[in-house]
Amino acid sequence: MSALLSAAAAVAPVAAGWSVHSACLRRRLERARRDPLTGLPTRAEFECRAARLLEQRACAVVVVDLDGFKAVNDTFGHAAGDAALRAAGGRLAIWTDSLRGCAARLGGDEFAATVPMPGHLPNALLALHRSLCAPVTFEGRTLPLGASVGALPVAELPVTDLSAALRRADEAMYAAKQGGGGTWLASGAAPLMQTVNGRRDGRNGSSPAGGERS
Repeated sequence: MSALLSAAAAVAPVAAGWSVHSACLRRRLERARRDPLTGLPTRAEFECRAARLLEQRACAVVVVDLDGFKAVNDTFGHAAGDAALRAAGGRLAIWTDSLRGCAARLGGDEFAATVPMPGHLPNALLALHRSLCAPVTFEGRTLPLGASVGALPVAELPVTDLSAALRRADEAMYAAKQGGGGTWLASGAAPLMQTVNGRRDGRNGSSPAGGERS
């Protein structure tokens, strides 16, 4: 019996150490799947989750770009810009979570989301836009923030494809931005802008995408 107790006592620290190591490893893996600034999933993680949602077809893909973000950075500094990005990421996460969707920061001040189709998509997009445009408080100062939101119902595509949906939603976002911000709902599957290396041409100008302001 004493031998068994001694063996158990020797194994216990090893087991405890392995549990701690496993927990640390899980935390590191989870952090690797998250954008360090906003806490949103990385693009790769988002694409995995979005692909599963797109299998349902009854969903929408959304692209968001912040308006006036460069002015916030230039006027108030990069720390203020980071605060604006964190706030935008948090607001987008709340919106997507309420619809049981997923969101990501694609890079810079550009975000994306995929959500099951809400009862009335234009109203849902307007609610998201209002949330994103609420001022951000940073170190006692009020930071103005705007957003352009574009979306595409996946049912508009003949074949379920996340890249194609993101491209059309990106075009819709750009149309909203060309109109001074707000929301824009894309219609039809065919892209209406030329691409360069698979990316939309005309980020600094060009004609807007077809669709309708929501």
